[in-house]
Amino acid sequence: MPGAPDRAVGPRAFPFIRLNEREHKPRAQGMTEIRGPYYTPLGRRMLEDIFDTVGEYVDALKFAGGSFTLMPRRALVEIIDRCHQSDVLVSTGGFIERVLSQGPDVVDRYVGECRDCGFDIIEISSGFITLPADDWLRLIDRVRKAGLKPKPEVGIQFGAGGGHKPTSSKRKALATSRGRFISRAGFSTPGRT
Repeated sequence: MPGAPDRAVGPRAFPFIRLNEREHKPRAQGMTEIRGPYYTPLGRRMLEDIFDTVGEYVDALKFAGGSFTLMPRRALVEIIDRCHQSDVLVSTGGFIERVLSQGPDVVDRYVGECRDCGFDIIEISSGFITLPADDWLRLIDRVRKAGLKPKPEVGIQFGAGGGHKPTSSKRKALATSRGRFISRAGFSTPGRT
């Protein structure tokens, strides 16, 4: 962005290698999302190291596997606050599938708690469950009404590792609904409005 301050820690190594130019943060395109706690713990100090070294390239932190539900609330809020200090959005990752199985009241409480903890994005995924399109749209609206950004995961994972091929009817249903989900969530795809 013209006029945006350079927040890089210093000149990067290997400056002679051409890289794609990117806007300064906060960016609307060319964004990089890193995965937070999943296979290894990630606390505030490790996050500081990441931001000190490559922070200019990090736009979002995605928690995975519901790991944030195991953390003390204070530690979670510290991580989220630290991300916001570096213009990094924070996403829940695809944990909502677990929450959906516990009923609408728990979903409402989950969305509210995500907002209260400071999350920016609730990923709405259904890799292991099937949601009717109207339920997806209602869930997207519920997240937006809470002041958060819904991030629909548009894809279906078949089998434990996603290795099975979907039937033609499931592929057709996904193709028909994907544009509505993306549009309702406020995202656009290249070449589309």
